[in-house]
Amino acid sequence: MANLTDMPNIGPHVAEQLAQVGIATPDDLMAAGAEQAWLKVQAIDPGVCLHMLYGLEGAVQGVPKKELDPARKQELKAFMDANRPA
Repeated sequence: MANLTDMPNIGPHVAEQLAQVGIATPDDLMAAGAEQAWLKVQAIDPGVCLHMLYGLEGAVQGVPKKELDPARKQELKAFMDANRPA
């Protein structure tokens, strides 16, 4: 897989945002993980949402975001809630 857009849930807009924060390849995203990638994007776009975080996690796991385990979704929601801008 050479391009971020080859990963599940990653369209051109998300790929562009990831590239802006230094995540340019699937390997970069895998190394950063969904949470850290989301935090980096949040720094340039404070309006990033929970669905993007789910999408990033799905990309890391190689599955559509709707297939994420409900317990993992709860963890991600708690992470987002704890990391909202003030």
